[in-house]
Amino acid sequence: MQALKDRILKDGKNLGGGILKVDNFINHQVDAVLMDACGAELARRFANSGATRILTAEISGIAPAIMTGLHMGLPVVYARKSKPITMPDTVYLTVAPSHTRGRPVELIVSPEFLGRGEKVLIIDDFLASGATILGLIRLTEAAGASLVGVGALIEKTFEGGRDALGFFNVKIEALARIVSMVEGKIVFAP
Repeated sequence: MQALKDRILKDGKNLGGGILKVDNFINHQVDAVLMDACGAELARRFANSGATRILTAEISGIAPAIMTGLHMGLPVVYARKSKPITMPDTVYLTVAPSHTRGRPVELIVSPEFLGRGEKVLIIDDFLASGATILGLIRLTEAAGASLVGVGALIEKTFEGGRDALGFFNVKIEALARIVSMVEGKIVFAP
């Protein structure tokens, strides 16, 4: 998606070590117009997936997931990183390493919002190593739901996440695929 690529080149910051800072338009401050366009494109790509629910991770995946949900007419559930007192005692919980936090984080979903028979489309901001998305898949499986696809705004192909998810044999889409971040440059797949 050219608009997303252009914005990454304009406002994204390659911090080295595979870290791409997109706080200006995705992770801290959200460009709602860009997220709407990204959501529309992801909805188009997954229109025939049969999804009944979208799942993402708190917090950076929420904006693209909500916009995709809006365009698909689907509810969006996000895995929390801490359990609020309003959540039931029994929850679906897994742990996934966080590249940007430098430590493992919990991903928690209430059984009220993810259940048996659901067809889950996972939408997130990044597909890098695949660790967070694999955590979301574990939550999906624990709920007795089935995975129907994975969508991301940005894929860092050099981190192998797509290969890590290949076992699940579902459609994987990324709107901007980065093949290299060497020497401060950001290079997209053709």
